[in-house]
Amino acid sequence: MKPMRTERLILRNWEDRDRDLFHRINSDDRVMEFFPFRRDRAEADAKMDELRAWTAEDGYGFAAAEITATGECIGFIGLLDTDHVPSLPAGTIEIGWRLAPEFWGKGYVTEAAEAWLAYGFETLGLDEIVSFAVAANRRSTAVMQRLGMIADPSGDFDHPSIPDSHPDLKRHVLYRLPRQDWQARKRAAR
Repeated sequence: MKPMRTERLILRNWEDRDRDLFHRINSDDRVMEFFPFRRDRAEADAKMDELRAWTAEDGYGFAAAEITATGECIGFIGLLDTDHVPSLPAGTIEIGWRLAPEFWGKGYVTEAAEAWLAYGFETLGLDEIVSFAVAANRRSTAVMQRLGMIADPSGDFDHPSIPDSHPDLKRHVLYRLPRQDWQARKRAAR
């Protein structure tokens, strides 16, 4: 992928120097509060390699977010295929994120997500981008709302990757953003 720049961030593919941060955000109890697992170092390295390969191949993915001023990687924000969610049609693209806690509440996700939405609608020509999270994950749903995404209760689903041992994490809420709604928001913001 070609790196993208926002006001404060560089959105780029993963590099080996990001491995410590990637492991930390995938094993931290606060970050992973709404996930039934924590990744050990080997699992985190394998997942980062997988994301890096997808991003290199597709030109987008759950890509690293780096603070321009410091060169510090803070987590990921990006677009990804949702083929792992059978209730969504093939070809559906989601926007998602995961940051280290010390970077929460600073607007980084919204800033980067706006750039990824523009990429998805303008470069990829998508008709819609979705996002989803565990129903109790208020931090993520608040970002979805800030991005202009609309809750679609008829699309809420039990995530197929969540084991029955974690019933409180199974139910996911679905948010949608059609291209025309995104375009209308952009026009209104001018």
